[in-house]
Amino acid sequence: MLITLSEKFTPGQKPGTLRFMFKEALQNIVEGTQGGLAGLLMDFEGIALETYSKSEAAFDIETVGAEVSVVVKAIQRAAEMLEAGETKEVAFKSTRMLTLIRVINETYFLALALQPDGNYGKGRYLLRVAAPQLRTELEA
Repeated sequence: MLITLSEKFTPGQKPGTLRFMFKEALQNIVEGTQGGLAGLLMDFEGIALETYSKSEAAFDIETVGAEVSVVVKAIQRAAEMLEAGETKEVAFKSTRMLTLIRVINETYFLALALQPDGNYGKGRYLLRVAAPQLRTELEA
C-alpha cells in the first residue's frame, strides 16, 4: 500500500497501515511521557510524515519541527567536522518548552515537545525505544 505524505490520519483508519503505525507510535510517546505535549516524525527537509498533539499544546508542532530540522542539521555538520561521530540525540530547553530530538537515520528524526518540567528521562527512553522500529518501517 503506497501512502502519500499529504494523506491525513483519520480515527477510522485501518490498523496495520504505516500512517496508523506512525500516529500510534507518536501518541504512545506523547501520552506516555509526563508533561508530553506533541510529537512528530519528520524528514530533514522539514516535511512532517506524521504528528500528534494534545489539545493543550499552545504551538504548531510542524513549525517547531521545521525550525528544529535546521538546527539538527547544523549540529550534525559540527559533529562531523569535529569527528565526533553520528548525532543521535539533541535536546534544548526554553522557558515554555523542552524539546527532545532522536535521529532515526540520515533522512528522518523524531521530536517530542514537553512542558518545561516534563519527564525528560521518560521522553528520551520512549524516543530511543521507538526509533529502531520506525527506522525499519521507513527503510522497507
